[in-house]
Amino acid sequence: MSSEDDATRAGPGRPEPEDNVAARIKLEREARGWSTVTLAERMAEIGHPINQSAIWRIESGKPRRRVNLDEALGFCKVFDIPMSDLTGPPLKIDVAARQLIRVFTEKSKAYLVQKDALEQLYQEVREARLALYAYAEEHPEQQDDIEELLRAHDAAEEEAWAKRKHPAFAHLREQGRLPPPLS
Repeated sequence: MSSEDDATRAGPGRPEPEDNVAARIKLEREARGWSTVTLAERMAEIGHPINQSAIWRIESGKPRRRVNLDEALGFCKVFDIPMSDLTGPPLKIDVAARQLIRVFTEKSKAYLVQKDALEQLYQEVREARLALYAYAEEHPEQQDDIEELLRAHDAAEEEAWAKRKHPAFAHLREQGRLPPPLS
């Protein structure tokens, strides 16, 4: 490829994703209140060194400096965004809103994982209770002791649940943040 081809690709005829990358780097950097020096330092810290003047040339140079793949990966890491966000067209939604959406999405996924784990644990507790009842039936000599332990457990659970019903927990109940009872 000739240097004339390079100049054309770096200028007005460059592929749209390259313009998107340049715009996104500037947008993400400014949204964080970082200077080009700060961004260069952050890139070096994560193992993708690039100097401050190169960042300026990417963002504002005439023609703009092209971004290589290693640098693009570094920008994704330092800004904590996927490559599709870096190369995609800038959205009308601002950086702060995108970050909030990203946090919401991550927390929602984590919640669903925890909810599934909690439901699994709840099922295991119920199965353990049924196993205790079955054991007590097979061992009548221990049935009274097992039933007494289960009654004590149920009473303690009921007391803990009653505390959650206290008016101080009303806001948590309204938000659906209290777990269901085990029985």
